Amino acid sequence: MQPGVVVTGIGIISAIGNGIEETLESLLNKKSGIGQIRWLETSISGIPVAEVKHSTDELAEIAGTATKPGIFTRNTLLALIAAQQSVEMSKWYDSEAHQTGLVMATTVGGMDYNEKHYRSFLAGLETGIGISVLDSSDTTEKVAARFGIHHNITTISTACSSSANAIMLASRLIRNGKLTRVLAGGSDALTRFTLNGFRGLELISSKGCSPFDAGRDGLTIGEGAAILMLESDQTADMSKAFCRITGYANVNEAYHQTSSSPDGAGAFMAMSECLRSAGLKPEEIGYINAHGTGTGINELAEGVAIDRLFGQKAPLVSSTKS
Repeated sequence: MQPGVVVTGIGIISAIGNGIEETLESLLNKKSGIGQIRWLETSISGIPVAEVKHSTDELAEIAGTATKPGIFTRNTLLALIAAQQSVEMSKWYDSEAHQTGLVMATTVGGMDYNEKHYRSFLAGLETGIGISVLDSSDTTEKVAARFGIHHNITTISTACSSSANAIMLASRLIRNGKLTRVLAGGSDALTRFTLNGFRGLELISSKGCSPFDAGRDGLTIGEGAAILMLESDQTADMSKAFCRITGYANVNEAYHQTSSSPDGAGAFMAMSECLRSAGLKPEEIGYINAHGTGTGINELAEGVAIDRLFGQKAPLVSSTKS
């Protein structure tokens, strides 16, 4: 019988909290983490972002790396903090007890560090080790080293879908008997590259992301990390399990580099395949957490896809981007 996948640990740090207790409290009280730029070194002002409420030095203290040798980017610090929370919650500390893997996701890797030192690099005032942390796998390797994970280490970078793909790959590794336990999730720090890139695309909201709202005017760039401990239900202590991962899917509609197809083909195919994977029918779904970027093109595509799949009986829909 193929193993099932359960979640036994959750770690998160974001603009609305450090840890699941703070995060849940913010969500229940509808507390937004969107505000003015505080830590990112940029000449841009007046654009709201969703920053973690700690300086990089403070994050290093929380992560326990302040006195350790080597370069720990803000992105890596966020990942280490979330991973530590997930490991502690699952009460797992021995990577040799089971076949253990790590699947980490990121978009910008260590760019937050390299942006600060760019001109020094060009002038030859920095050593090559500083360039190495730009690699997306640098964060993955440091998380793996912290917890002694070596059976399978993978980095995924597929833009907005990176962390979802990390959880999906981790689940497949467990269901196919390759591993019995996988730490899976993603992290990204706010960077000038990200902010200026989306600003250049004219997609940044001037007031803060408000998905599916009639007055929405774009997305908000943020930072954070969230990591799950996934385990096989054949070897896990099921008393620690929060939930199961029963279905997943990813597709590539090949419509446009940055835009969704107006008919919602990609979202429709992904949701349909996910339901098939889980053995569920549309009427059995109670809630959809949408991509919900606060942009007209994306939300039109998502809305059309939901209508196609669920008809007049669509479940509740929201996006956490606000």
